[in-house]
Amino acid sequence: MLTTDALYENLSREDLLLTVVKLQHELDQLKRLVFGSKQERFIPSVTPDQLALGLNVEAIAQPEATTQNIEYTRTVHEPTKKSLPTGRTKLPADLPRERIVIEPQEDVSGLKCIGEEITEELEYTPGKFFVRQYVRTKYAKPVLNNGLAETKIIIASLPERAIQKCIASAALLSYIIINKYIDHLPVYRQVQRFTREGMKLPASTITGWISQVCALLEVLYAVHCKLIFNDSDYIQGDETPFKVLDKNKKGTTHQGYLWVYRAPVKNVVVFDYRPGRSGEGPRTCLKNFKGHLQSDGYEVYTAFASKSITLLSCMAHARRKFDEALSNDKQRAEYVLAEIQKLYAIER
Repeated sequence: MLTTDALYENLSREDLLLTVVKLQHELDQLKRLVFGSKQERFIPSVTPDQLALGLNVEAIAQPEATTQNIEYTRTVHEPTKKSLPTGRTKLPADLPRERIVIEPQEDVSGLKCIGEEITEELEYTPGKFFVRQYVRTKYAKPVLNNGLAETKIIIASLPERAIQKCIASAALLSYIIINKYIDHLPVYRQVQRFTREGMKLPASTITGWISQVCALLEVLYAVHCKLIFNDSDYIQGDETPFKVLDKNKKGTTHQGYLWVYRAPVKNVVVFDYRPGRSGEGPRTCLKNFKGHLQSDGYEVYTAFASKSITLLSCMAHARRKFDEALSNDKQRAEYVLAEIQKLYAIER
């Protein structure tokens, strides 16, 4: 096994200096990760310092400042002045009012009313359960069938329901879905809330309802996929890990991935769950896509570069490397960051 001295004894002075720079950079990044701020704000210095490592890096000529006249129109809202509260918050005029008249305890018979003193308070009635009954009247109609008298039953059809033979209405199903996926309220907490309101619904029943509603929403998911993968020529892709309950081992989790695809022009987003980070998910979703695909440079996306798909990189990820290089090559890193600021100025 080679020792540290043996590894470096044949290196030239220049190679040794480059190795020192590399190790110093790795050490700086480690310190920044452990102790430093995650903020990447950049304020250009007036006189960039030269490196003190003796590498004699040539100075990069700073471009002369040029003036560009960029005209655009935007609506500027006057900032609201912060002041101490002077009274109660004004209640919206469109809220329904319940009028409660309170008469004086004294005898006011025969007196003339000269006005009213109105005091408002904001009231709230919690959601409550009630049963909607569909009453269908049945009628008997005498008919002849092959010369024989029979009775035909006439009754109206039930209105279309979200889940057939389900006791929950579409409104209740929507309420449960919104609670779980928008307000992040787990099923067991919804069970507790419903119990306090006098309705005991088993968690297994609610879970079954959620599964059936998700099946109904597949058609909406298909429309989103079409808008992104078939009707868009520029989309963005990314993936994020999260813990998923393991079906095989109760009480444990495994790491799953949500792959997100967004069409910025249409402002449409679709999520695709996969148990791993392989290219299987993108291969399925992007099989019909033609256009520009922007990502963070994860190697899985590089496999989709073709005549029909053009890969675009993320400026924020590229910029981050130069922000990290400020401690290693300040002058050149600042130059690039200043150029990127010009792009951001045009974008604004």
